[in-house]
Amino acid sequence: MTRIAGAVVALLIFGAVRWPIEHALSENHRALRLRTVDFDLGLREQVGQLGFVAALSGFRSLVADAVFIQAHVAWERTEWGRVLFLFRQVTTLQPRAILFWEMAGWHMAWNASTAAMNDPAQPRQALRVRAAREYFDLGRDFLERGIKNNPERPELYEALARLYRDKYVDHEHAAEYFAKAAALPEAHAYVKRFAAYELAQAPGRERDAYRQLRALYDSGEQERLPTLLRHLKELEMKLDIPARERIP
Repeated sequence: MTRIAGAVVALLIFGAVRWPIEHALSENHRALRLRTVDFDLGLREQVGQLGFVAALSGFRSLVADAVFIQAHVAWERTEWGRVLFLFRQVTTLQPRAILFWEMAGWHMAWNASTAAMNDPAQPRQALRVRAAREYFDLGRDFLERGIKNNPERPELYEALARLYRDKYVDHEHAAEYFAKAAALPEAHAYVKRFAAYELAQAPGRERDAYRQLRALYDSGEQERLPTLLRHLKELEMKLDIPARERIP
């Protein structure tokens, strides 16, 4: 107990020295409209007493890294409840770290959901499917909150688009988030194509998809990839595009 008390006191002293620097950084973040961690009782409940003291004392990134390692160990042990708990901690501590949001979404929507679908302890398929969809929703929640904290980064929009595409099989929402990612300066060139591909599979959006795909086709040879050509030809048939306007 004496050692713990001494460690806490040392952290508080170090924090007192660093507080003016941390405060200046926080004010700068607010000026840039970046979301930062609120040091309140809610955070204390998320990370525990010693973690809260460490975060308050300027060790937030160090605590977050330690919690992330714990989450990785929990994943290796397939302790999904603990994985969820720990990623809620780490994303609370470091909301500007893209990796943490991406990993949290991936573990919930892909790994935990697959484990739920193949759970030998649950003989009823309907309950396995429901459990898997609950993990989809948890993954989506992580990615949506990650986007709120990092609206200028395309990676999380892409991750959410893939979640809608691969897990919910919701092509319209997948197209929406691929398009949002494509609109950002750091987005990869393929994301715009992916948005059009998904829109081509969304019922009622065929006309919009055709316009986007045709615009990509007309932009040059570099866009005339097999998947784009396939979707274009399918839409030409479905929309009864005149023969003279169709691609070769």
